[in-house]
Amino acid sequence: MATMVDVARSAGVSVATVSHVLNDTRPVLPSTREAVLTAIEELGYTPNTLARSLVTSRTRSIGLAVSAISNPYFTEILQGVEAGALEEGYSLLIADPHDDPEHERKVVQLLHERRVDGMIVAPSAAPDALVAYLGRHSVPTVFLDRVVEAPSADAPPVDHVCAENVEPTAQLVTHLAGLGHRRIGLVAGLPGLSTTRERITGYRYGLAAAGLPYDERLLAYGDSESAAAERATEKLLSLAARPTALVTANNAMTIGALRALRERGLSVPGDLALCCFDDFAWADLFEPRLTAIAQPSKEIGAQAVRLLLDRLASPDRPARVLRLPCAFVHRTSCGCPTPSEQSQKGNIS
Repeated sequence: MATMVDVARSAGVSVATVSHVLNDTRPVLPSTREAVLTAIEELGYTPNTLARSLVTSRTRSIGLAVSAISNPYFTEILQGVEAGALEEGYSLLIADPHDDPEHERKVVQLLHERRVDGMIVAPSAAPDALVAYLGRHSVPTVFLDRVVEAPSADAPPVDHVCAENVEPTAQLVTHLAGLGHRRIGLVAGLPGLSTTRERITGYRYGLAAAGLPYDERLLAYGDSESAAAERATEKLLSLAARPTALVTANNAMTIGALRALRERGLSVPGDLALCCFDDFAWADLFEPRLTAIAQPSKEIGAQAVRLLLDRLASPDRPARVLRLPCAFVHRTSCGCPTPSEQSQKGNIS
């Protein structure tokens, strides 16, 4: 098995120079770097990551705690984190906290005990124990998708990266209001999550912008999962004056709402118009095709890695909250034709 000494001898440099190339600890001339990399390739040299971590106190690994098994949205974020980490030469240790506060703290502790350099976490609706653990142990952390307030002014800085929530939700509401709907319901997410609060705020902003009153009876909580959303939709459909349009606040709840509508024998958009927050791979395959807000999921994951590496490089810099824009994807579940269909009608006439 080739060693650093073999690489240095083959490249005609010192072992220290090989170390600088491998660890980016000191600038090296491009020609020298190329000679070292060529020698590594020809000799099949593999760095001893464990030995290097003992010297540098870094494992070049990142702990990722997201509920990717139960929530398909986080699967795309995971892909973005993985790609970003791989590009920077970091490995991932992944755990699923299942959006359960107690389990969340346990899995984060397990990741920390495996000496990850930092943590990327999608926090639960009650993250106090998580935040306390991370602060007590000064773990470099990025929260993604959800914003958590710092428990105190002297708490270690924690960065955040997430999508815009308020304006995109308002856009769904004003779009439905523009189609003539006056009773627009919302199936909101799990209470306690910042995404839930922000999307409810966007819902109310959208109503106000359209000159519509807020009716608390048209807001039901689907707890960010399918079964609860089905029950929430059933509750809205049981109102004496039921909504004529519905906004669902994540992809899992969209499935639950569609199931409730099917059980009632109601069609979309014939009996009820539907818009959803979260686009997903098969949204374009439903009939009707789902009008949705698409989040930049993979970019959220990639940016989380960049923020964490910036934090590792500058531990004392101020905390940052990075908001990424969403896209309005216009299809047919809202009750109006897509732009391409409108164009076809114009050509026919």
